[in-house]
Amino acid sequence: MIDDGCGFRAVRAARETVLSETSGESSTVPRDGEFAKERGVFVTLSTYPDHGLRGCIGIPMPVLPLGEALEEAARSACHDPRFPDLRPEELAHVTVEVTVMTVPQRMPYPKQELPGRIGIGRHGLIITCGRRRGLLLPQVPVEWGWGPEEFLEHLSLKAGLPPDAWKRDDAVIESFEGEIFRETSPGGEIVRG
Repeated sequence: MIDDGCGFRAVRAARETVLSETSGESSTVPRDGEFAKERGVFVTLSTYPDHGLRGCIGIPMPVLPLGEALEEAARSACHDPRFPDLRPEELAHVTVEVTVMTVPQRMPYPKQELPGRIGIGRHGLIITCGRRRGLLLPQVPVEWGWGPEEFLEHLSLKAGLPPDAWKRDDAVIESFEGEIFRETSPGGEIVRG
């Protein structure tokens, strides 16, 4: 989907955007090449060295050019409503991760087959059930050691539904893949995966 050079630039651009958002300075995100193509993207901020979630916001559908979506996601991750707004003094203890997504596709299988169709670490999932919607990135079940059924249960919970809601006839499950690029330390080396 995207090469390492683009992924590494995306992480650097996301960090610069987070810095500008917390300090009030300006920054520029690339708008050329791959950054001009419409893509879904998530920016995850984690505490360092304990890897606690500090913010994670994204635009799952490819409705904006990657550069624009990346900038919006990075700015929004600084204000994730689950946490206090990110402060400039925290940046020395926060790593940045970027997940560039494929277009989500409905999983057309009977519900009882879904666990066997999910690739842990490869697929991210979205559930839509009535007015409720939840999304978990491909790296989440790996980080928590979940199997496919646990992944589906936590996806349901993320949407504010009971853990078995994914089995409901009116629940729509979509999958996507993501290319992940992350800092190994705050502002440090960037790696794929």
